[in-house]
Amino acid sequence: MSHKGEGDGKEPVNEQAVANLYGSMRSDINQLHSKITELEMEVSEHSLVINAIQPLDPSRRCYRMIGGVLVERTIKEVVPAVQRNKEGLEEVISRMNEALEKKKKELSEFEAKYKIRIRKADGDVKDEAGRKEGSAQGVLVGPAGEN
Repeated sequence: MSHKGEGDGKEPVNEQAVANLYGSMRSDINQLHSKITELEMEVSEHSLVINAIQPLDPSRRCYRMIGGVLVERTIKEVVPAVQRNKEGLEEVISRMNEALEKKKKELSEFEAKYKIRIRKADGDVKDEAGRKEGSAQGVLVGPAGEN
């Protein structure tokens, strides 16, 4: 993954560069997670379609949307195509999950390297490099909803 602040092995210059890089890494993870969720919804829809049409007569006609065009086919033709699409989506999801885990690992290594911590009570405020761990260490805080 190429980072804006890290060119040719150089470290980010200051706290702002570290914060920007950290923010972009978190944004990448959130986008990847959103895309995985979207694809999982599509797999679920494919499963519903397969379960709905499989018990029907294979010669019965059905309609399928292909590239924005509604085409008439038979169930016998549609079921294998929908199953192939579902399997393809599942394969893409598994690759994206691997990429997500890799990005999460990179983020945690980045957090450890620059001693970045998220303060939940203040709403995602980042502690940047150069700050000492100490006073907040070992403090147990209840769920965010409790006051």
